[in-house]
Amino acid sequence: MTIDIHSLEPRAMSAFLERRRATLAFASEMNLAENLAEILRKANEFVPSAAGSILLDNPLEKQPDRGKNRLTFVAAFGERADELVGRTIPGDRGIAGHVYVHGSAYHTSEPNGDRHFFAGMDKAIDYKTRSLVAVPIRIEQEVCGVLELVNRQGANDYSDDDLNLLRIFAGYISISIQNILDGRRAQELAKRDNLTSLFNDHYLHVAMSRTIELCIGEGTDLAVIFLDLDYFKSVNDTYGHLAGSQVLREVGHLLKSYLRPLEHSIPARYGGDEFVLVAPYLSLDEGVDLAERIREEIISTRFCAKPGDIQRETLNLSGITCSIGVATLARHVQECSSVEECKSTLLRLADAAMYVAKKTGRNRTAVAGEPVQRRKSAAEA
Repeated sequence: MTIDIHSLEPRAMSAFLERRRATLAFASEMNLAENLAEILRKANEFVPSAAGSILLDNPLEKQPDRGKNRLTFVAAFGERADELVGRTIPGDRGIAGHVYVHGSAYHTSEPNGDRHFFAGMDKAIDYKTRSLVAVPIRIEQEVCGVLELVNRQGANDYSDDDLNLLRIFAGYISISIQNILDGRRAQELAKRDNLTSLFNDHYLHVAMSRTIELCIGEGTDLAVIFLDLDYFKSVNDTYGHLAGSQVLREVGHLLKSYLRPLEHSIPARYGGDEFVLVAPYLSLDEGVDLAERIREEIISTRFCAKPGDIQRETLNLSGITCSIGVATLARHVQECSSVEECKSTLLRLADAAMYVAKKTGRNRTAVAGEPVQRRKSAAEA
C-alpha cells in the first residue's frame, strides 16, 4: 500500500542535522527528508500501521538532561499527518518522551490506561490512538529521537516481533542520518579555509555569484569589503610563522562574529592575509560603517593574548592594523552583461580601493572611486 509521507520543509529540516558542528550550510537538506520518508515507508511495509512518525531533538538547543529538551515531529504519515509535522512536545512527555529519555523501546495496546501516554496530541489533531509502539533513534550511541508507529493494522496490538523489526529500522535511521552528516561535513570542509575556518576563495566565487543573482532579482544592494592586514610580514619575521598563523585565525574569528548577524553574508579568506566580506542588503554607507567598525576592532585588539591552539606562548600583540576597500552593487555596477561580470567588477573595484587605502597611509577605509575615508578609533583617540 502506498502511503503519503509529510515532512518539514528542507530549510526547517536542516536544523536537525546540525550535529557535531554548529555551522553547516548549503548542503542537500532534501536528503534527510527523503531518507526519513523512505524509512517510514519501509517500517510500514514490515509493520503495517495506520500512522507513524519520526521525532528528533534540536541539536543546537540540546541539554544533557534529555527530559529538558523538546522533540519535533519531522516526518509523519497517516490521517492528520500534515497537521502533526512541525509540532513539538517536551522531551519527557508521553510515550515518545519516555522512550527518548530512557532509551528503550515501548509499546501499549491500551493507551488511555497507560501512565506514559499523552492524549494531548490526539486532541490537538483530532485523532484516536488505539495502540502504539516506539523505539529510540541513536546517533553515535546518543539518543536523538524516536520512531513510533500507531494503530497496528490487522491486529489489536504490536508484538515482540514488531518491536524487534522496529529496532532494526531505528538502526537503519541512525546509519542514514550519519551518512548524511558525513556527506555534509565533507562538503563543508571542501569550502572552508583550514586556518581561519572562513570560506575559501573557491567557495567565495560560487557563493558570491549566487548572492549577487539573489540581490539583483530582489532589487537590493550588496557590499563587498576587501581587507588586507598592514605590514603583516613583520609579524612573521619578528614572532615566527606560528604567531602569524594564530593572528590570522583570530582575525578570522573576529570577522565571522561581525558577519554572523547579517543574512546570507559570506566571510572568506582570499589568500595570505587578505579577506573578502560579502554583505548583501547593505548600502554603501552601511558597508563603510561595517568596514570602519572592523578596522577599529582590529587595531584595538590584542592578538595572541592567551595561549592558542597554534601559538602556545602568550604574546599580547597590539597595534596590528588593516587597510580596507569597499564597493557596492548599486553604486559601482551600473550595467553588467552577466552575474559573473558583476562579481568580477565588484572584487576588482574593492581590491583597487584597498590599494588606495594602502598608498594613502594604511589603517583606513577607501571607497571605490572616491576619496579615502577614515575615522580615529577609540584606541587612537
